[in-house]
Amino acid sequence: MAHTFTSAVVPATADAVWRAVRPFDGLGGWHPAIDTCVLKEGGPTTVGSLRQLRFADGLTVVTERLTALDDTARTFTYELVEHPFPVRRSVSTLRVTPVTDTGEAFVEWWADSVEEAADSAGAQALVRELYGSGLAALRQRFAPARDTLTG
Repeated sequence: MAHTFTSAVVPATADAVWRAVRPFDGLGGWHPAIDTCVLKEGGPTTVGSLRQLRFADGLTVVTERLTALDDTARTFTYELVEHPFPVRRSVSTLRVTPVTDTGEAFVEWWADSVEEAADSAGAQALVRELYGSGLAALRQRFAPARDTLTG
């Protein structure tokens, strides 16, 4: 089993970031690689819900199932159901915790996967890139506006 981990500090409160990432059907609203995210079964915070993602390439379609959601811990877990990736099984978790020193949020996103033996490193690199670009988009979304006159 491979464990792929990404993390970032986001310049917003943990509660604000959690509100942005919590809805299971909201990934397309903040992740640049996701064109659409539509619920196929259940609700945006209902364990067991299925979502279908269409990637920005227009070709890749993935179905995922929400397996756990904890508002107190600001965490959710989901599994791949239908996908074209070189993995047999993959379970991912996203967690948002406060950075008490600065009032910002620490966001962790990881996957535990059983990959096809032929390309374990490639599968991990794909997950790292996908999750990393999502975390970068969250940082950008919450970045303070810059004054264009003073820089």
